[in-house]
Amino acid sequence: MPRSNRSRSQRGRGDGHEELDVDRLTAGWRRTETRGGREWNVQPVSAAQALKTYTCPGCGGDVEPGVAHLVAWRADGVLGDAADLASRRHWHVHCWKIGVR
Repeated sequence: MPRSNRSRSQRGRGDGHEELDVDRLTAGWRRTETRGGREWNVQPVSAAQALKTYTCPGCGGDVEPGVAHLVAWRADGVLGDAADLASRRHWHVHCWKIGVR
């Protein structure tokens, strides 16, 4: 059995740490960018969070599971936040940097 570096009195104690709020942590990475006179919300997706295959609108190629990428959606849409979120797209990081051709 492997040796533990924690004393027996500390095992099983919460030590007063609060639970991590993943939404709060990931929201800090979201940023707003302006492209072509429009504002966009851009949020990175880590390789560990990338679980599905998406089609990149920049190159038309697949964004495979396990590949870090970006999600972008309009920040200034006239139809409201729900419509903007529904129209979000997953981009390769490189494709987003060079922009839409």
